[in-house]
Amino acid sequence: MSHVVKKRKLDKTRQDRLYFDSYTDVTIHEEMIADHVRTSTYRNAITRNGESFQGKVVLDVGAGTGVLSIFCAQAGARKVYAVEACSIAEQAVKIVKLNDLEDKVEVVRGTVETVDLPEMVDVIVSEWMGYALLHESMLNSVLYARDKWLKPGGLILPNRAELYIAPVMDPVVEDRLHFWYTVKDQYGVDMSCMSDFARGCIMNSDITVTNVNLEDVLSHPARFAELDLNTVTVEELRALKGHFRCECFGSAAVNAFCVYFTVTFPCGADKPLVLSTSPFKPETHWKQAVLYLDAPVRVEQDTPVTGEVSMFPSEESARFVCVRVDFTVGEHKRQSKTFSIPDWSYEPQL
Repeated sequence: MSHVVKKRKLDKTRQDRLYFDSYTDVTIHEEMIADHVRTSTYRNAITRNGESFQGKVVLDVGAGTGVLSIFCAQAGARKVYAVEACSIAEQAVKIVKLNDLEDKVEVVRGTVETVDLPEMVDVIVSEWMGYALLHESMLNSVLYARDKWLKPGGLILPNRAELYIAPVMDPVVEDRLHFWYTVKDQYGVDMSCMSDFARGCIMNSDITVTNVNLEDVLSHPARFAELDLNTVTVEELRALKGHFRCECFGSAAVNAFCVYFTVTFPCGADKPLVLSTSPFKPETHWKQAVLYLDAPVRVEQDTPVTGEVSMFPSEESARFVCVRVDFTVGEHKRQSKTFSIPDWSYEPQL
């Protein structure tokens, strides 16, 4: 007797519980704190905005271990509300105490949508970015906090985000596909027919989070979306779209697109700080989001690659992002493909 396994749509309560549970282990916090680009950029942004923190009230949305809250207190904040929904908040309390900042930093256990603060805030700080920027949908919570708790004219760090796309050639994929043609020479068994099967397994609809080598990027990246955190709405995030155009550097085979983001921190009269996850910049724990095509497409010098990128929540889990790319390579027929990050939270339904 066979069983049909179906993906079951998770209700919002379970989606949230699984999301917050993922932050109860030390590994993810170790990875984030150890990400020097991430942590030092936040610290420098807070320090350079010292005048905006002196004697002010700050809200840290999704505070985690509380490191950003402590940076804010060290910059002179009068009060910092470190709002954290998962049990890592217990460790944040210990870290705040260890740093003798209990009089300035208050760890508030709960989601920003449910907690009650005693006052409005002058500054919102949050490290909300997920893979491909919007995975996990934490930006929605930052916007909620902005609309409910931020004073008019208040500061948001970071306050702008941009999304970029570029065609790439992943040589590892080509090597894996070619492997099946080498088996006969090694073992006397022709397994070349496995190449098509392997292509379907490797070049699937999953968003692959990995580091892209800069030499594998085939054009200058194109910006396809920009978000102003002072004005963007949750409704706009549910259907984020943008066009792009790239021109290839030379002869190669495009087998994927690379998507990455930057976020910008205003620094008063000084030059803004930019945290970039570009393959042309130092590595971060976000790496890049790689979207594999169904089959490679040959390009030459100046071959145009154009199209539109759409980002929207998954139907099964609103915290998971989907990316649809409608694209044309040179004179080839327009193609479309929709990608998503594999969802470990599915439960089999027999």
